[in-house]
Amino acid sequence: MHGPPLVGWLTVALCGAAGALCLLRMRVRGGGREQRRGAGGEALMGLGMAAMAVPAATLKPQPWAAPVFAAVFAAAALHALLLARGDRHHLHHAVGSLAMVHMALAPAHADHAEGVAAQPAAGATVLTGLLLAYFAVYVLRTGVGIVPLAAAPSPVSPAAPAAAGPGWVHRPELATACRVSMGMGMFAMLLTV
Repeated sequence: MHGPPLVGWLTVALCGAAGALCLLRMRVRGGGREQRRGAGGEALMGLGMAAMAVPAATLKPQPWAAPVFAAVFAAAALHALLLARGDRHHLHHAVGSLAMVHMALAPAHADHAEGVAAQPAAGATVLTGLLLAYFAVYVLRTGVGIVPLAAAPSPVSPAAPAAAGPGWVHRPELATACRVSMGMGMFAMLLTV
């Protein structure tokens, strides 16, 4: 990531935690196959975003990293598009994966333009702007969905503590909070492209 190191590390922490939680949601029994697929796609996105957000000053970017990220997320986008027939949420996964491809290849495009003016191409700027708008709207629209869920009365009485175990992982507001936090992370990463 080419932004300030603090923003990079905060994005690493946010996306890494969300990705790890999505991995946990994928592994816990009780969820359906479609829920596990969705959680797996979100885990890949969160952990990939965490890896890409590591500040460039910390680790020297390797020349093979950008093509590997681009290939992995291009395959993830194709997979999400194939799954989108059954669940429209996979279209969001496809957009996110294509945004990751764009971010992985953006430094390579900047290196080619170095001799000219070190400015991104107009097409890349427009694409980045469209992706920023998409993720801003996504975060706001999805984030509003958390409020009614959080404000709803809990089925657990105040005297009885919540049952320990993996059931908390399947709470819908937790999955929504992961999606919102990854959307915010994606927005922050796109700002640095």
